[in-house]
Amino acid sequence: MTGKKKKYWIGGFIVVAAIFLISHYALNLPQFAFLKEYLPVIKRLTMSAFLVVLILLIERALEKIIDAKAETEGIKYNLQRITRLLTIIFIIIVIASFLFQNLYAVAVSFGLISLVLGFALQAPITSFIAWLFIIFRRPFRVGDRIQIDGFKGDVIEIGYLDTILEECSGVYLGNDRKSGRLVHFPNSIILRSEVVNYSGPFIPFIWNETAIQIAYTSDLPFVESCLLQAADEDFSERFPEKSSLGNEPEVYFRVNNFAWLEAVVSYPVEPTDTTGRRTRILKRALPLLNAQPDKVQFPEGTHR
Repeated sequence: MTGKKKKYWIGGFIVVAAIFLISHYALNLPQFAFLKEYLPVIKRLTMSAFLVVLILLIERALEKIIDAKAETEGIKYNLQRITRLLTIIFIIIVIASFLFQNLYAVAVSFGLISLVLGFALQAPITSFIAWLFIIFRRPFRVGDRIQIDGFKGDVIEIGYLDTILEECSGVYLGNDRKSGRLVHFPNSIILRSEVVNYSGPFIPFIWNETAIQIAYTSDLPFVESCLLQAADEDFSERFPEKSSLGNEPEVYFRVNNFAWLEAVVSYPVEPTDTTGRRTRILKRALPLLNAQPDKVQFPEGTHR
């Protein structure tokens, strides 16, 4: 929750739980003897209500701890989803035990129903199993930029059955900007497709490169120094608190298909800033290169 402190209503749940628990034991008083015929059902109902509220109280307490202690939004999101799932499971058990006094019969019935549903709902069940894999194996988390099965984007939600990406690139864009479209895909895809996670061990960076075409007669050391200067200055301005050690850009040269020489600068970049960083580096580098036309020649006609 941004800009507003989340309310957990823990005190309210404690009060409600206490009311149900007191009501359960108060039914043993002689004053309620006139309800003798209905007392067993009412007592089971009040105890079940107490247990449901208690489960919800524990869930809220755990959410408060998770919000305070979780290191990242991705970890917080996963822990909250697990907590809510366990809450639903325990509440269903309490309700089932209220409706059916014989828990053995409930277990047998649940087993038969599960067997039938297992055949009828294979795809959703597979996606749910894949959700468990995502939560515990953590190939990606909320906030990560990933590429999977032809889709590329930022993970904004990991549901029990599907995952939602905020797409970047896409069919209408030639860069890494967000396209404005949402991609929903079943979690089961992760069990049969490779996942490329751009938020890897080099967090928060990945490596990218930008190439410019120059003539063979250009002063290569001068071109290299200009590109390195542009990349270094942009990094220092963008991340003044981070050391450049281990983040140093590099320049190499190669021949392209049109017989021009390419000067390529390789540099660290945040996965969501690839287009912006490329643009900023070019804006810094090109004026430096254009200021020395005797040292740098760019493609022009048949000039090599």
